[in-house]
Amino acid sequence: MKFHLAINLERLDASLDMKAVRDHTLEMVQMAEAAGFEIAWAAEHHALEMTIAPNPFQILTWWGEHTKTIRLGVGVANAAYWHPIKLAGEAAMLDLLSDGRLEFGIGSGAYQREFDRMMPGLDQRDSWQYMQESLPVVQKLWAGDYAHDGTYWKFPTATSCPKPVQDEVPIWVAARAPITFDYAVEHGCDIMSWPLTMPFSEAESYRARLDDAIAKNGGRYDGRWSLMRHTAVYETEDDRNSAMTSLRRVLGQFGNLMMKRGEVVNGFPDPVPLEEMEGNARVDPEMLEENLMFGNPDVVAAKLAKYQDLGVDAFIYYASMGMDMDQQKRSLQLFIDKVMPAFAEKELAHAG
Repeated sequence: MKFHLAINLERLDASLDMKAVRDHTLEMVQMAEAAGFEIAWAAEHHALEMTIAPNPFQILTWWGEHTKTIRLGVGVANAAYWHPIKLAGEAAMLDLLSDGRLEFGIGSGAYQREFDRMMPGLDQRDSWQYMQESLPVVQKLWAGDYAHDGTYWKFPTATSCPKPVQDEVPIWVAARAPITFDYAVEHGCDIMSWPLTMPFSEAESYRARLDDAIAKNGGRYDGRWSLMRHTAVYETEDDRNSAMTSLRRVLGQFGNLMMKRGEVVNGFPDPVPLEEMEGNARVDPEMLEENLMFGNPDVVAAKLAKYQDLGVDAFIYYASMGMDMDQQKRSLQLFIDKVMPAFAEKELAHAG
């Protein structure tokens, strides 16, 4: 099982200095690279301080300039917000500037609040149709001249300038719904899934959807399946309590965005009281600690083994959940020093 890092520029209130937040993400990526992580992922979100990510290609290019081996993952571009010619060119430019380290991720977006501003009138539940039109267009533009006459975009002959350095850019699709698993498998895309705060059974349901999609495709699929979880590794009660308090605060803000409850002032969402959140058992501290990649190193290693047994090819360590920057580094270092070695030994035993 490979390891990936997902991290955002993240401010939960105006007290955090933007330059410190910026520099922290690079320091985390450099820690991950030194430890042998395969990919660093950057998201796309707009007008939100909790995920400052207006263009993932910008920050990935910056990370790429200060790293050498870790691959650079777009996790993910929201297809509805991008003209395919611009999307193809931005992605290819990142590949060029990073000497072929692009991992191209595309998806359907998350927050209706964001769609109301970026694509007024578009229901987030319908945005998968934009993704399914955009992706093949981007790939054709990378290949050369192409004219498009589709449902959402129409343009005369054009091409991507520049072209990617890689002969074949890895393509990732964010998938939770069966229809997206089907699409990804049919088109040979890698898949990333995020069970949010749901229990392990949610990951098992994704595995079942993947297996169903593979069966529909005649048993053919050679792509990778990655799974992302909020992660906090700790050895003290203080760090445990701090991680839980931070995450519950973020979930309250997340509930605002998902449920369109409360105001967002200067990019900071008012938190929805946790007791008012839908399925509030999901924000119970003990439930969260059980469901997420939370715990001491031994507990986290045992949880990871379950995902490996499920067939997860890569675990995405999601670092952004409101913890202070020093604690984020302590957690990642514990993961590197006390969790990853067991999986490296398994890899060596398997290879032998």
